[in-house]
Amino acid sequence: MNQTIQLADGNGGEENNKLINAIFFEAYGNDILRKNEDAAVIEEGTLAFTTDSFTISPIFFSGGDIGKISICGTCNDLAMMGAKPTYLTCAVMIEEGFAMDDLKRITASIKTELAKNGAQIVSGDTKIVPKGSVDKIFINTSGVGKIAHKGISSNNISENDVIIVSGDIGRHGAAIFANREGIDISTTLQSDCASLWPVVEKLLSGGITPTAMRDATRGGVAAVLNEWSKQSKICIEIDEVTVPICDEVKGICELLGFEAYNLANEGTFVLAVKKDQAEQALHILRAHELGQNATIIGEVTQRYTERVVLRSEYGTSRFLDLPTGELLPRIC
Repeated sequence: MNQTIQLADGNGGEENNKLINAIFFEAYGNDILRKNEDAAVIEEGTLAFTTDSFTISPIFFSGGDIGKISICGTCNDLAMMGAKPTYLTCAVMIEEGFAMDDLKRITASIKTELAKNGAQIVSGDTKIVPKGSVDKIFINTSGVGKIAHKGISSNNISENDVIIVSGDIGRHGAAIFANREGIDISTTLQSDCASLWPVVEKLLSGGITPTAMRDATRGGVAAVLNEWSKQSKICIEIDEVTVPICDEVKGICELLGFEAYNLANEGTFVLAVKKDQAEQALHILRAHELGQNATIIGEVTQRYTERVVLRSEYGTSRFLDLPTGELLPRIC
């Protein structure tokens, strides 16, 4: 590891994983933390608990703002463990001189997303710091949720599972990059930032018993699949032609040399579900506005150990590795 922290250490990929394992897990790792789930399962499996910090730039972007993403991010982590978001905390760090109208706009977004999740903020903290100490506003949210379905874990995936994505991938990362760099791509490309509990609730109430779920944020789908393959000691094989990617994201990737699998999502999740439930899961997802592009993209095999394989339409294949390097900082 480097002797100083680098931007790549927060990319959600290989460097980020090394930092977490070598520094944080080494200092205070425990059985709950080392499960490496989206949220900790506590109180004998009845509650899920998570926390997240948001430093996104720009704070207002196509499809959302820092207020919206701060609630979606934390509530989605709870939803991925089958938990209904219930109680949240919200701490804000605001730079001196920040516009009051912008703060009101951000809190309005927070209120809207809380309503979608049926959750409420019950504790908070506000810090005002001198100009230049933070970039405009940073937000931390923590959340507790009541688990509606027990046993969801990325450590339990097996060859009985297939892999589904709930929508097209890479939208958030591509939209943030375009907004930040002022790229005029003459499209309506927006972040997919959205609260996922409503669609997860439909899955659970429809009788689907997911093996694992994960929202594909930093590091994108590539990070999720690689983490799953290592945690469950399996091989995940993905059919490239089936992965939904919109034309705008493809264009940005081709223009700038990105790979859509590595780009962040904030309203798209990956689902491992038993083969005999796959079609029903697709039916439920596609009936919801957030899952209209849901697709089975791959399967679990034992072809390799702890690897992800990307199969092309031409019959060739390659490994899809964890993202490395400075991908796109401050996307959430």
